[in-house]
Amino acid sequence: MRLLLCLVAALAAVPASAERLTLDRIHADPALAGPGVRALRVSPDGERVTFLRGRPDNQFQLDLWEFNMKDKTTHRLVDSKQLVPNENLSLEEKARRERARTASLSGILSYSWAPSGKQLLVPIAGDLYLVDVAKPDAARKVASGNVLDPKISPKGRYVSYVRDQNLYVLDLSTGQERQLTTDGKGTIHNGEAEFVAQEEMSQTTGYYWAPDDSAIAYKRYDESPVPVARRFEIFADRTEVVEQRYPAAGDPNVLVDLMIVSPVTGEQKKVDLGPEKDIYLVRADWSADSKTLVYQRQSRDQKTLDLIAVDAATLAQKTLLTETSPTWVSIHNDLRFLKNRNAFIWASERTGRNHLYLYDMSGKLLHPLSKGEWGIDNILAVDEKAGKVYVASNKDAVIDKQAYALNLDGRNADKPVRITKADGWHENTFAQNGAIFVDTYSDPNTPPQVSIRRADGSMVEWLEHNELSENHPYAKYLPDHLTPEYGTIKAKDGQTLYYSIIKPANFDPAKRYPVFLFTYGGPHSQRVTRQWGNYFDQYMAQQGFVVFRLDNRGSSRRERAFTDVIYGNLGQHEVEDQLTGVDWLAQQSFVDPKRIGVFGWSYGGFMTLRLLEAGSDKIAMGVSVAPVTDWALYDTHYTEQFVGGTPKQVPQAYQQSGVFAHLDGLKSPLLLVHGMADDNVLFTNTTRLIDALVNRNVKFELMTYPGAKHGISSRAGQRHVYGLIEAFFKKNLGGTEPK
Repeated sequence: MRLLLCLVAALAAVPASAERLTLDRIHADPALAGPGVRALRVSPDGERVTFLRGRPDNQFQLDLWEFNMKDKTTHRLVDSKQLVPNENLSLEEKARRERARTASLSGILSYSWAPSGKQLLVPIAGDLYLVDVAKPDAARKVASGNVLDPKISPKGRYVSYVRDQNLYVLDLSTGQERQLTTDGKGTIHNGEAEFVAQEEMSQTTGYYWAPDDSAIAYKRYDESPVPVARRFEIFADRTEVVEQRYPAAGDPNVLVDLMIVSPVTGEQKKVDLGPEKDIYLVRADWSADSKTLVYQRQSRDQKTLDLIAVDAATLAQKTLLTETSPTWVSIHNDLRFLKNRNAFIWASERTGRNHLYLYDMSGKLLHPLSKGEWGIDNILAVDEKAGKVYVASNKDAVIDKQAYALNLDGRNADKPVRITKADGWHENTFAQNGAIFVDTYSDPNTPPQVSIRRADGSMVEWLEHNELSENHPYAKYLPDHLTPEYGTIKAKDGQTLYYSIIKPANFDPAKRYPVFLFTYGGPHSQRVTRQWGNYFDQYMAQQGFVVFRLDNRGSSRRERAFTDVIYGNLGQHEVEDQLTGVDWLAQQSFVDPKRIGVFGWSYGGFMTLRLLEAGSDKIAMGVSVAPVTDWALYDTHYTEQFVGGTPKQVPQAYQQSGVFAHLDGLKSPLLLVHGMADDNVLFTNTTRLIDALVNRNVKFELMTYPGAKHGISSRAGQRHVYGLIEAFFKKNLGGTEPK
């Protein structure tokens, strides 16, 4: 009821001169969601909340802003345009942004606080600036030359970074730069995460400071065993031949070492990772006292993960725990060392749900911190003084995200206390001590609202209220805003599938409407969520389509019984569930079952093809963007995890998981789209499919984008591709009346 009243109040404030939502407006400035924020941080001294925000004339050009907790004012700290008027990015930085899905952004993309709370480290366009928050206009350049992954050390004495494949530190008290590694060149990289670690393991860094600044643990890898994929990046005015070391499924991965180096002396130590060299080094972390380095070693088949402690002085090792799975062991960032106790927190899916456990430093399990028929998403903060662990979870509703408090002593582990109140989606950033947090909240009728709150969830202050008043960028489109409905249907094995549906503008239950079915369907993703929505979904509903989404088995934020179904045969159960959704749609009196179309991108592009192959009798058309067509062409860590081995080990699984074994079933009209410089899902996936379709005399439409990567991330490219999708749906499915 509260949500309905809010929307009614917002509608009442809208001026009479309402406008229809257009694709041009969706891709124009200012952002329709209002003045959004990114990269929220609470300063170590608790006096400021900082964030990145797009400019009014360019929502993708980010500046650094602050909210002052004392005087309750918000102002821009660092103007990216003043700092660097014209960006010139290195190839390495462009590649990192592609991995991080930030290729469309410019300006300040990241920053970090000094432990004093008085200074900020700001990288931009390969240079590195130190900003005094009292005098932000006097930002000082401290390093340059394509600097990657900069950090301020935990005690604040050093700035560290990677340049030209080597690790450096800068002593802030003397201004002296020290090069800690010297062999980084060619195929040797120091302090960096390799391609699959960045792309598939959420590994954003390749080095880790000890809390007392005494040492750095870093990854050293040699990519010479990885085959060179020679591909063409076709631009509008040229073609570049790129030789990329790309480890496709079954290929050798990089050879990895874990090193420890002193920032003072440069003395190096090598950690023995064991006799098996074909492994993944997933993470490395330090105990609170800086005496123990703990690393995570995952087997190549990803069915075993060891958590191993290393004495930083003697290099003696002890395995603290081992996780195993008949399918795969999920990796995560939820290892936390306690400061006031010789213990650590660890997340595990061993019960079939993701829960937290407390261990001592010998590896003895002390007690679970959470348990029950629900699971956590991730740790948000640990407040040892209050004896609390704060976590994100969808305990109360699968389609929501909320913050909860757990007891560090294990009491009431099955009864977490919910601290975010409103139903919907909450993204939370906590202060280091857990005393306050920043809550970014939205629901289908509320664009993101950012507030500062105490640990119990009570309000401190709005950071960005973002009310849908008459001056809001979305205000003029509110009269046509359509609210999704949510529901569940059963998969063939009885498991619950969640869906969302948006009924068309001026909905008439007596009419039959065409369907815009969006699918992704892959692991690590949930697309049916109760949050501020997708503008293209909204636009297509306003164009007269029923807009439908369904999270099939294999989607994330669910129990392992739900996710593990896809193991060994990608596409089979995902497609089965999506077709269950199509059958449900066909039974609705307001749906024209002969006019159901599907669109997907990346894994969703793969799903679109597999859906047309399996259900062209039920699905009238499809748009497949940047699809994987042969899983043998995709990278090692992702593909072997879900297909269940290498192409040599399980050739039948690769054949059945791909597109080509099922092509004879593809009968419906297809629009195939791909960026011609895609370095994630290689363009070869589409060229092979083109060849196969031509050989079968299957007619299809094709659009390729010169110079575009996997996300076709330029504003013009995004506007064009979604215009194509709309046009293809309208051409093949027509309007709201049956043909």
